[in-house]
Amino acid sequence: MLRSLLTAASGMMAQQFNVDTISNNLANANTSGFKKIRPEFQDLLYLNIQQPVASQQGGQNAASAPSGLFIGLGVRDSGSQTIFSQGNLDPTDNPLDVAISGPGFFTVSPDSSGSTKFYTRDGSFKLDANSNLVTSDGYYVLDDSGAAIQPSDSSSSGSSTVDTSKITIGKDGTIGSQKLGVAEFANPGGLEHIGHNLYQATATSGDPVSQQSGDTLDYTIEQDFLESSNVQAVEEMVNLITAQRAYELNSKAVTASDQMLSIANNLRGA
Repeated sequence: MLRSLLTAASGMMAQQFNVDTISNNLANANTSGFKKIRPEFQDLLYLNIQQPVASQQGGQNAASAPSGLFIGLGVRDSGSQTIFSQGNLDPTDNPLDVAISGPGFFTVSPDSSGSTKFYTRDGSFKLDANSNLVTSDGYYVLDDSGAAIQPSDSSSSGSSTVDTSKITIGKDGTIGSQKLGVAEFANPGGLEHIGHNLYQATATSGDPVSQQSGDTLDYTIEQDFLESSNVQAVEEMVNLITAQRAYELNSKAVTASDQMLSIANNLRGA
């Protein structure tokens, strides 16, 4: 009975992790560029009570256990898979809102030199006091050479004031004399989540790769659009109900095991 208690408890902990992940997905259903996360699970070790034995001829006592006899010891969470499917592109009528249609990430940095680089799908950009293109948190948006972008409008004529309504961004990311730095990864699922809609490259994701001039781009840049979250609220609600029911079933297994232990402890001799 103790084995069943621990096994059911592992199921409850796994479903708690499942619910936590689903809750985060639902909380970010309206976060621009957010990518939903799918929890993954593995079964634990098995207790082999009897190894599989082929049938043998030799009378009534011949060994015969073709499938063996074993008991599973529960489940554990094994990973969180980020699903990088394309979100819907929503029009905003804001020239500084930019979306990537296709693979890739905008390259941003907390310093204008670009010595530290992060990556995001959130293209809700702003201009800071020095007319640098920045994210909502003030991270500098970098061009394909790793420099901070300072956009200019078509009628600036050397003026320090930029009219954002006249800023144009091409389908290839060209913005004035610069070009948006769009990075791609061999394994985007290996990127590390660091919050604030940002990712960081890891050994698992591989180094960022930027397409070179003259290459056929596998993405386009859409100005006046933002990419919405790829979370499907209805799908997440169904997953939440399923996780809740699984949690309840495991809790009932804990209760049943406890009751069986109670019966065994209350046995009286003749």
